[in-house]
Amino acid sequence: MTDAEVAVSRVFREEAGRLIGSLVGRVGDFDLAEELVQDAIVEALEHWPVTGVPANPGGWLLLTARRKALDRVRRSARLAEKLRLIAASEAPLEESDDRLRLIFTCCHPALAREAQVALTLRAVAGLTTAEIAHAFLAQESAVAQRIVRAKRKIVSAGVAYRVPAPAELAERLDEVLAVLYLMFNEGYLASSGPAPTRPRLAEDAEWLCGLLVNQMPREPEPLGLLALTRLNRARARARLDAQGGLVLLQDQDRSLWDGAMIAEAGALIERAALMRRPGPYQLEAAIAAVHAESPSWAATDWCEIAGLYGLLLRHRDTAVVRLNLAIALSHVEGPERSLGLLDELSDALDGYHLFHATRGDLLHRLGRQEEARSAHRRALELTANPAERSLLVRKLVF
Repeated sequence: MTDAEVAVSRVFREEAGRLIGSLVGRVGDFDLAEELVQDAIVEALEHWPVTGVPANPGGWLLLTARRKALDRVRRSARLAEKLRLIAASEAPLEESDDRLRLIFTCCHPALAREAQVALTLRAVAGLTTAEIAHAFLAQESAVAQRIVRAKRKIVSAGVAYRVPAPAELAERLDEVLAVLYLMFNEGYLASSGPAPTRPRLAEDAEWLCGLLVNQMPREPEPLGLLALTRLNRARARARLDAQGGLVLLQDQDRSLWDGAMIAEAGALIERAALMRRPGPYQLEAAIAAVHAESPSWAATDWCEIAGLYGLLLRHRDTAVVRLNLAIALSHVEGPERSLGLLDELSDALDGYHLFHATRGDLLHRLGRQEEARSAHRRALELTANPAERSLLVRKLVF
């Protein structure tokens, strides 16, 4: 690939959600917004190799997409009002971020929950259908159908592009939080692509969480999710080695962790706890805080972590939460019991790479090395993340 092609690919992955979010509010059509962004990408591929990559690639793409939108609108007298709206919007990309409104639009109760989350991840975060399917542990074709149906429903139901009135916020909150959670996870550890992480996406998810906290200051779960994102980002500098390989939590240099960010997250957790309405994001943040505040891996309070996972199960009884509980219990009661708990999850998580990676680690601790290698090979088959693959390859030589 040429330097220009690499730049186009990078800026598309980093800016797609921001670009589409900015355009949807002006053209009122998800498909058209996506098409305009694609047209702008094509123009970039034609021009950047000749003119060079602009100083603000995202802004260049947005202005190009807006120009193409204007061209389309001019060809249709019926869309004269949209022409006025688009032409009036000349703010640069970084000052014109409409994604919070777009998230609430996508999470309208007229849509099925699965469709809400899938559409928002596509339109707001710019994730591909394959990446969304990976997040859902679902078939790509099924996710594609959800997105198409959701777009049609928004048009047919006349869903308004706005942050709902205060009385309507609560009924959409769970879905909005789910979207931001999945968006952050994809940025924190990418499911595909050449880079192991997508820092810009993780930072955007954290920033949107902050907007949500400001919008709903008396709701504890947005505070919990904001704390969770900050606790995870606080460890970012220690997560990858010089070669881009993943460094496990027990091997990370804790002096590289951001103490100020950890303290900020702790204050957010305390603020949420004062509201006395515990929820899954607050509990996940509390678990992350136990790790972040522990001076060493050996000093980790696994009993507290296991107890918190037990509470989390009351709010979110999923196979993935049970997997994490089994990991915590392996440090309290030993790997053999946890391996038995994992066996109960085999049907639900057979296509999930972390299930097989965890199983391989437990088998290794029990001295069953050939079985451990088999489990790690299966995990390797199921992940495309380069950092995770590098780690699993290293484990195969145990």
